[in-house]
Amino acid sequence: MPLLTLSLGSNQQADFHIRGALDALQASFGAMRTSSVFESLAVGFDGNNFLNMAVAVDTPTPLADVSARIKALEDEHGRIRGGARFSARTLDIDILTYGDCVGDFQGIVLPRPEITENAYVLWPMSEVCGGCRDPRSGLTYATLWQQYDKTRQSLWPIDFDWQGRRISSAR
Repeated sequence: MPLLTLSLGSNQQADFHIRGALDALQASFGAMRTSSVFESLAVGFDGNNFLNMAVAVDTPTPLADVSARIKALEDEHGRIRGGARFSARTLDIDILTYGDCVGDFQGIVLPRPEITENAYVLWPMSEVCGGCRDPRSGLTYATLWQQYDKTRQSLWPIDFDWQGRRISSAR
């Protein structure tokens, strides 16, 4: 069964939308591993801080169906499409990896290049899939996070509860 990793982000009623997304993803795909939830400054525009995290789940669901479900979930949460690339988001979910897929799959580039470019993607990814290898570099995501220039982006873990339990703690 392919391991699916997703990045979740929101800067509009972020607690509400992240929790709602986790509930819906669990209902769609089953038990998931979750990273800590991180707060970060908006990148590329002036706006509210973002909450970001990653999830990992083994799923038999075909990639096209995963993509359709994620787009529907974003839409259910009021996602406005067609705006500026860097703008406020009620909910943004990106497919980071899907099994060992490498390349462009009907417009989905895997693994997603932003994994190694942005702290708000790489740090959570290193928590849910740290031992997995990035096929471009051959390095694990944990190693890539260790080597990442942490002065490039401001990011910090926060306290976050979901379904009555603490899934993230400020450090």
